[in-house]
Amino acid sequence: MTRRRHLLKATLTLPAAALLLRGGQAEAEALYSMLRLFIPANPGGGWDGLGRAIEQVVRRAGLAGNVQVENVGGAGGTVGLPRFLAQYRNRPEGLMVAGSVMVGASIANKSPMGVLDVAPVARLTEEVSVIVVPPDSPIQDLQGLLARLKENPGAVSVAGGSAGGTEHITLGLMLKALGRSAREASYVAFSGGGPAQAAVLGGQVVAAISGISEFGEQVRAGRLRALATTGERRAGPDVTTLKEAGLDIAMPTWRGVFAAPTLSAEQKAALVTLMARMHATPEWKELLAQRGWDDAWLPGDEFGAFLKREVTDTTAVLKEIGLA
Repeated sequence: MTRRRHLLKATLTLPAAALLLRGGQAEAEALYSMLRLFIPANPGGGWDGLGRAIEQVVRRAGLAGNVQVENVGGAGGTVGLPRFLAQYRNRPEGLMVAGSVMVGASIANKSPMGVLDVAPVARLTEEVSVIVVPPDSPIQDLQGLLARLKENPGAVSVAGGSAGGTEHITLGLMLKALGRSAREASYVAFSGGGPAQAAVLGGQVVAAISGISEFGEQVRAGRLRALATTGERRAGPDVTTLKEAGLDIAMPTWRGVFAAPTLSAEQKAALVTLMARMHATPEWKELLAQRGWDDAWLPGDEFGAFLKREVTDTTAVLKEIGLA
């Protein structure tokens, strides 16, 4: 009876281990009457895309009655992060959507706060990025871009997400592999993939790097030309990998959700349960396939251990290429 009373509360406070089953089937009760998603990025980017996907699936699966989404963009999430910590400290129904970009941005910007200052709930997705140019660009393929970068990096403006983020690191590693310095890069940082896409479509930059889900539609429509992917495998038969071009670089982007560190252990575990229930739905698997996202599920403490390694590794890479 105690368990059932807790499940019927407006905000769930049961630990993850208290997931109830009846006859081998998970109950379809809403775990939250209200779920709040805080996205420290502007609409249209990868974090916003994940937030909207979570909203869609938890609604369809009946896991939350209502979902509110708030966007506060800037500096790879480091503008919104302090706001989340201050305003969500007593909100057990609140989740922040963020990812690997925040790790690098926090380090590069010497932010006093980063991903280790929030509570890890779940890593959800991983996505490769693509390097694109406008269809009328004189750069026809990856080798053409690499040749121009090697000759004069400062003359090749490249748009991407926040300074110090995954795209910036990728460009820095490319320059290092070409015998140049990452500090020579003409990197144009935007608050998300949406503005970066607009910049390359408008001819304001020579090239751009962002997630395949953000550039994919424009590439398929012929409005952008994909030169390479940052993943371990090709993004289509004509989109080579950096490794195939002789650059030992593979930089996927991961994304996940976090809670306020001030919540109780039970409240944090309840949010892990919510994400585990969402992750198990057919709707979520269908959405991953539609968006071209890889399933990167890591819950709670496992995600926390991953984050500690990620911060250490990213700090080392940023120092190595001169961005930290």
